[in-house]
Amino acid sequence: MTIASTLRLSLYGVALSAISTLGLIGCSNSSTETAATAENSTATDKPAKSIAITQIVEHPSLDDMRRGIIDELADNGYVEGQNLTVNFQSAQGNTATAGQIAKQFAGDNPDAIVAISTPSAQSVVAATTTIPIIYTAVSDPLGAKLITADGKPFQSNLTGLSSQLPLEPQLDLLQQIKPDLKTIGYVYSPGEANSVSLRDSLKQALPARGLTLLDIPANRPTDIGMATRSLQGRADIIYTSFDNNVASAFEAMTQAANELKLPIVASDEFSVKRGATAALGVNDYDFGRTTGKMVYRVLNGEAINTIEPAVMNDLTLYISPKHAKTQGVSLPAELLKNGINVDEQAQSTDNK
Repeated sequence: MTIASTLRLSLYGVALSAISTLGLIGCSNSSTETAATAENSTATDKPAKSIAITQIVEHPSLDDMRRGIIDELADNGYVEGQNLTVNFQSAQGNTATAGQIAKQFAGDNPDAIVAISTPSAQSVVAATTTIPIIYTAVSDPLGAKLITADGKPFQSNLTGLSSQLPLEPQLDLLQQIKPDLKTIGYVYSPGEANSVSLRDSLKQALPARGLTLLDIPANRPTDIGMATRSLQGRADIIYTSFDNNVASAFEAMTQAANELKLPIVASDEFSVKRGATAALGVNDYDFGRTTGKMVYRVLNGEAINTIEPAVMNDLTLYISPKHAKTQGVSLPAELLKNGINVDEQAQSTDNK
């Protein structure tokens, strides 16, 4: 299986010219004022609402999702600072803090709570059964006990968007990057249900491909660098996906991987921008926009129990030939052809 995956005379004449210019300015100002009034009316047409947003930690991937949510709501008439109050709090990677934030949000009673990441979603679900909750950036909602086996929410006040990426294309990518692959290194957080679930799925799937998994637990972001270095001489490649401890300390992982000449394959665009060789996954900002549509429906009066949980699994391939070289591999021509080259994106941005 391969990955195939877009702005330039007389005194009388001078007087006429001046009058004409003043008239144009007047028209221009009038048009601008009309447009501004229309924009403001879009927001003020809708009743004032409040949402609370929590995420387990701040890192580019989750932050971009949050930006997508806010932008989507603004485009639909709920503008922060006008008719929308947004209370955002990060747990800074601490699950106990996530629980405290969830309890505070439950007491504040906003119109909706948005939980970004699995630990945050689990904390909010435990804190309230009445306030509408929309989870996002959850890779295994079943394992996290957010939905049942038939895809229904565990609570009537719950819905959300998950990122259950199919595993086989990920493994295809790993083997394309490293054709002689034997052992996959997996640094993960044992306290994150999504990371544990992925570890278990990898252990089940790899034997059929003649591959083995070397899983290394890392309880805190400060452990990521050391855990990565423990793969030296024992793994051929590193795979990581939606682990918030890893994401918050990703530079420590890439520094170690660069020293060890171990390519990193991830599942989000920002990981490649931050040092991974490649990633096959969803676009974080688009993920946020899609989540924002769910939040909008709740703010607009729909009962949350009529909004079914959804899965977003449209995959995009991101590559960095520069990082690949640093990590000791050359990307195959097919990946170079079909992937979005983040090195070229960065260069284009720098040249603007």
